[in-house]
Amino acid sequence: MNNRAKSLRAFFRGLARVQQTFTIEIGPLRASGVPAILVGVTGILVASGVTIALSKGATRLPETLGEARGLAEALNSGHSPRLKS
Repeated sequence: MNNRAKSLRAFFRGLARVQQTFTIEIGPLRASGVPAILVGVTGILVASGVTIALSKGATRLPETLGEARGLAEALNSGHSPRLKS
């Protein structure tokens, strides 16, 4: 039982050290400690959700990208396209 208590104490000491030294700096966003851990976990969850959404809509992705490219070309052109006669 004494060995288990020592192991548990060492685990929580290491966890406290990680919590104090964990920092995230992304552009203007800076977080350290528990908020940084929460930002990291949130980023992992968002990435997982995006991956699931992309895998479900993978069959429609080429069509969507083609339409998006056409829209971008229409919006970025400096002049309106003319029909050839």
